[in-house]
Amino acid sequence: MSRKARSQLGQQLFFVGPATFFFMIIVGIPFLMGMYYSFTDWNGVAGTVTWIGLDNFKAIFSSDSDYFAAFWFTVKFTAVGVVLTNVMGFVIAYVLTKPLKMRNALRTIFFMPNVIGGLLLGFIWQFIFVKGFATLGELTGWSFFNLPWLGDEKTGFWGIVIVFVWQTAGYLMVIYIAALTNVPRDIMEAAEIDGASRMQVLRTVIMPLVMPAVTVCLFLAISWSFKMFDLNLSLTKGGPFKSTESVALNIYLEAFQNNRYGLGAAKAFIFFVIVALITLIQVRITKSKEVEA
Repeated sequence: MSRKARSQLGQQLFFVGPATFFFMIIVGIPFLMGMYYSFTDWNGVAGTVTWIGLDNFKAIFSSDSDYFAAFWFTVKFTAVGVVLTNVMGFVIAYVLTKPLKMRNALRTIFFMPNVIGGLLLGFIWQFIFVKGFATLGELTGWSFFNLPWLGDEKTGFWGIVIVFVWQTAGYLMVIYIAALTNVPRDIMEAAEIDGASRMQVLRTVIMPLVMPAVTVCLFLAISWSFKMFDLNLSLTKGGPFKSTESVALNIYLEAFQNNRYGLGAAKAFIFFVIVALITLIQVRITKSKEVEA
């Protein structure tokens, strides 16, 4: 090995080595252990672990209707949450890139919900849905505020969606603002000189140039939506009758409440594979639509 190659290897080990080591300790090893436990009947407590092969996966696909009901709920939630979060984040970012007097203050206000922890945020909104809306309903007489927001399947679904969008749209707003401010002004001015309207400039000039940000934001929103756990736990706890139970909550209850850690790990492994495939397809599709200025 040449001196230059040794020098490059030393630099890589120095800068990347510690991060790789801690990543393997914190993420890699637990992930591999989870894969191993998915093929066992471990209850999460006992010192003995029995290898049972594919029995957990057979049980999931043959008789676990609750898991697939939770998966269907999560898919619906993800479809709605990803669209609304990205639309809201982009609209807010587009407005706040205009020369407004309180632009910086508004950016801070819209980003603040993302700073609050999910469980705490969920309990705050639980109080709003249960107590705050009931009070507003009495004062205004509007039936909208008197709906059983966390006590019904449909309203519970939309209640979680509202809180999710309110929490995460501000984070995506920051990414979209960074992308919008980097769009060359001369290209937009040239389009306007050629007679393009604002909507035409947005659709044919701005959107293609911010596609890298769209790729990132869609990836983040999809992963957040599929992994949604804390809001689900704090708002509805999966009720009523598991009608608003997400996959993450189903896995948690299976592993830590029912003490079937092996079965929970198998569910998590299936969940990981499906989400990984969906995100890879999404990134591939959106990357193909990216253009350079």
